Amino acid sequence: MNGSETVTPELNQKLHEKLHQSGLSPSRQQLIRQALENVNRPGFRIEPSAILPLMKPVTWFPPMWAFACGVVSTGESVGDNISILLRGVLLAGPLMCAMSQTMNDYFDREVDAINEPERPIPSGKISKQASWLITFGLIITGFLVALSIHPYVVVIAFVGVLMSHAYSGPPIRAKRNGWFGNLIVGLAYEGVSWMTGSFSITQGVPSTESIALAIIFSLGAHGIMTLNDFKSIIGDNIRKVASIPVQLGEKKAAVLASVVMDLAQVTAIAILVAKGSFVSASIASGLLVMQLPMQKILIANPAEKAVWYNAFGTLLYVLSMMVCAVGIRP
Repeated sequence: MNGSETVTPELNQKLHEKLHQSGLSPSRQQLIRQALENVNRPGFRIEPSAILPLMKPVTWFPPMWAFACGVVSTGESVGDNISILLRGVLLAGPLMCAMSQTMNDYFDREVDAINEPERPIPSGKISKQASWLITFGLIITGFLVALSIHPYVVVIAFVGVLMSHAYSGPPIRAKRNGWFGNLIVGLAYEGVSWMTGSFSITQGVPSTESIALAIIFSLGAHGIMTLNDFKSIIGDNIRKVASIPVQLGEKKAAVLASVVMDLAQVTAIAILVAKGSFVSASIASGLLVMQLPMQKILIANPAEKAVWYNAFGTLLYVLSMMVCAVGIRP
């Protein structure tokens, strides 16, 4: 089921039966039932205090960081291009990433009603109609900021909007299958943001090494997204969303996420070695080695440790991105 469908009485009854079998506490089940009623309630409602949570600021960091990595990878002076850096970071995070989150919350409102009933739309603080107003406001503002950087960046921003819709909305709704959905998010958050940062400074095709690292770390981000899906297993099972943890089981999904992230970093280190950037390669290798014992803890208890690893283990991964960006500078 996608977020654009209406919850029919028959489907509602099935959902209530599955909730009863889920093992959730009665109070949690009641909260979810209320959220299921809220998500498609007609009318225009918007609580200003709920706008920022709708945009999920915690998700802004990866594309902002990737944009900065793209800027650094050019070898140009950051100080001389600080205006472009600041506008690009604003575009990547508080505008385009926030837009993708508000769009996703609209299309995922029934799933969120089960997994996160406290979210702005399921809680009734923001109606589905109001969420679209916020989304379009972010798109328009994003295009204006992109235009201030370079006209081609507007085209890239438009591609970002299309990727967000392909991930969340019909008819593609790639997130219904974790293999494809996670790939789109990785490419959008890491690859597109990285190459946009590089292009914004040079206004030309990024270097071969920069393109390679953008792709490599995008593929590695597939593992990060897999770990992010652990918090939604109950709702994904009920709604038949084929996330990686749902398809493979928790332990195998944790192993896959770890291997994907490690392979990306090993490949990036190989590029640094081939370029002769041995100091950067050594630092990146050290960051990778530090992740291994953390991954062992994750795999031993993925259900409880996925959020922990996404907070701390993933930090080492993104630090490696910047180390590699510095290492490929001309």
